[in-house]
Amino acid sequence: MMKKIRTVLGDILAEELGFTYSHEHLWTNPPANQKDRDLELTDYEASVSELWRFKHAGGNALVDATTLDYGRNASQLKRMSLETNVHVIATTGFNKYIYFPQWVNSLTIKEITQKLVRDVTQGMDGTEAKAGFLKAGSWNQLIHPLEEKVTRAVARAQLETGAPIWLHTEAGTMGLELLDILAEEGVDLSKVAVGHSDRNADPYYHLKLAERGAFVQFDGTSKIKYYPDSTRVMLIKNMLEHDFGKQLLISGDMGRKAYLHAYGGGPGFEYILKKFIPRLLEEGIKKEEIDTIFIQNPANWLAQF
Repeated sequence: MMKKIRTVLGDILAEELGFTYSHEHLWTNPPANQKDRDLELTDYEASVSELWRFKHAGGNALVDATTLDYGRNASQLKRMSLETNVHVIATTGFNKYIYFPQWVNSLTIKEITQKLVRDVTQGMDGTEAKAGFLKAGSWNQLIHPLEEKVTRAVARAQLETGAPIWLHTEAGTMGLELLDILAEEGVDLSKVAVGHSDRNADPYYHLKLAERGAFVQFDGTSKIKYYPDSTRVMLIKNMLEHDFGKQLLISGDMGRKAYLHAYGGGPGFEYILKKFIPRLLEEGIKKEEIDTIFIQNPANWLAQF
């Protein structure tokens, strides 16, 4: 039986997914303790316009990594997917401990697990839209006790539902340690993607993640405030040269108004399709390798149902 991918509009076959950005944000509303409101994306017309730009540039599917502690809104994601006919895959789980609601501290791991399972199997935020993957995360250079708690809940929800996992790693740190927790819980690490890995621009670190069987995600394309894209090209070539091309995911994580054209910023959702991929081709990366990264790998990671 062929496994399927769970979108906000229902399950689809893996081959229906198509060209995919594997970590983006269409709708976010961080809690009040996040004073930087550039991170808030709550203008429907702006967000759906950006999604249209993605589709017109050649995109077919988008993974929205906005968690329930970061202002996830399943009804808006469903509405955008219906309007644009872009597959949208949403998440359940958590970002980092500074955003956690109080009930994370109060509930048991079992109770948190049950909440996550309901989001995957029944629907999110009072809708019938189901989560297509689970998310956990950590802080910079450490895993807070509450982050370990929810990571174990995410692991147990994975074992119960089969849903894949995505990991937030602050500044690209603690990826291996998060994988250790998931492995302790019995999770098959080939179902796990380690996000923000390129923020830690260490080729050795990326190979160690890949050797564990996990997908390694580079989601900082265009963000020269960290370093130029030439460094990302080098990191991509490192993965390809060590035969880990089938475990590489690339996206932009355009989770700020300042990053999105429709909110008055840039470079927007078109950047990877219109500028970064042409550069990869000029830099000697084969089209087949690019298709693997943006079509086959997201489908293989997400198709667990």
